[in-house]
Amino acid sequence: MPPGIFIVAFFGVAIYAWKCRHDPKLAIIIATLTFALYLLCTGFVAEKILGSLESEYTPPIDIENRGGDVIILLGGGALPDVPDVDGNGVLCSSPANRLLTAVRLQRKLNVPILLSGGQVFSDTGAEAKIASKVLKSLGVEDKDIIMETKSINTTQNAKFSAEILQQKNLHRPIIVTSAFHMKRAVLNFEQQGIEVIPYPTDYMVTHSPVFHYTKLRPQSEALLFNVMFMQETLRTFVTKIFEI
Repeated sequence: MPPGIFIVAFFGVAIYAWKCRHDPKLAIIIATLTFALYLLCTGFVAEKILGSLESEYTPPIDIENRGGDVIILLGGGALPDVPDVDGNGVLCSSPANRLLTAVRLQRKLNVPILLSGGQVFSDTGAEAKIASKVLKSLGVEDKDIIMETKSINTTQNAKFSAEILQQKNLHRPIIVTSAFHMKRAVLNFEQQGIEVIPYPTDYMVTHSPVFHYTKLRPQSEALLFNVMFMQETLRTFVTKIFEI
């Protein structure tokens, strides 16, 4: 199954280049690139790489004593036209996980939730609006829900949320987002002059991995995790350099 079948095929091409085309240099290049692809497709590497990013921040165990006065829930994707319990429109898996954490924190701290996220593409859902519907179905009252519906990326999440915080005289936000996304989210809010309390959730990999031989087989999920790490690293670098 892909991606394993392609890795086997590429190694076959490398052998062909060595044996039949008598081109060892090309064979070595193909084999090296194929081996790199193989490593990126293994759970063993994914746990190490993505785990290092997810470990940048940990949920504070003394959250009740940190003085948070609002929970900012960052969007991460929504589908507008699929059926849900109370109508159409659902959050994708990552923002749904984030929302569950935000609800539990809200019940513990009794502070409002600021939903940050607009409609990114014409065929995607209005994230904050759909999240608001879900929150209400879970028992969160209208007075505890604030919506920011214009942002389409993390930079705008921070910018437009900062404006709302100033308007409502809120100064100590608790940021709830996926663990792999938290480093960049904190950076964006810092660039807006806002000190946040990071509360990562939606973890993708275990942080106490135990080796098993099955983690060496190629898996598309492992490749996705490694791509997520590379994307976040690049986006964080761009944010630091260009402050965008």
